[in-house]
Amino acid sequence: MPLFVMLSTIGPDGFATLRENPSRLREVNRDVESMGVKILHQWALLGPYDFINVIEAPDEKTMSRVATTLAARGTLKTQTFTAIEVDDYIDLFGEGLT
Repeated sequence: MPLFVMLSTIGPDGFATLRENPSRLREVNRDVESMGVKILHQWALLGPYDFINVIEAPDEKTMSRVATTLAARGTLKTQTFTAIEVDDYIDLFGEGLT
C-alpha cells in the first residue's frame, strides 16, 4: 500500500484539548484509522510542526479524505506527502539511466 507522511500543526484550541485530555490523541488516531488507513509511526515534534505521522493508505483519495476530515475540525492544519521507500526508489532505475 502507498505510504504518506503527514505533518501537523495544532492550533490553540487543539492544544487546549490535548492539555486537558492527552488521550484525545489516541482517540483521533482511532478515528483516522476508521477511514481505512493505518498509522505506522507517530512522533511529537519541536519546531514549526507539532506531529509527524507515517500513514499507509490504499490510495491518494483515501488520504485526501483523512486530511480534509481532520482539517474540517478546525483544530489543526496538515501537509501530506507521498513517500517511497528507498529500496523501491532505487528499483525504479534498475541498472541506472542510459
